[in-house]
Amino acid sequence: QVQLVESGGGLVRAGDSLRLSCAASGGYVGTYYMGWFRHSPGKEREFVAGITWNGGRTNYADAVKGRFTISKDTTKTIVYLQMNSLKPEDTAAYYCGLRRKLTVAIPIVPDEYDYWGQGTQVTVSS
Repeated sequence: QVQLVESGGGLVRAGDSLRLSCAASGGYVGTYYMGWFRHSPGKEREFVAGITWNGGRTNYADAVKGRFTISKDTTKTIVYLQMNSLKPEDTAAYYCGLRRKLTVAIPIVPDEYDYWGQGTQVTVSS
């Protein structure tokens, strides 16, 4: 059974940085993609960034391009989300997802992911 555990969230000020981690364990063999999504009250869960399992391709939401970087530790089953120049509108619960099926592009819709972590809260004060 695949397990995803996020960590690294917290309360920061606008302009600060945070690095989120997502550790995968269990039956992750055959994984093709990992993605970071976020969910804030009153909004739907939205795509933030995605990466192929080998780390070769990445994709970002327009709202975070140039500020966030997704990466994968190739020696460990950990995916990171480096978040710089944080804004109050980045405040949300951040979740990582895992997808096992191959698609043409990195999936950006939550329903396309097979497993999810429990989330980690990021709060950015102005």
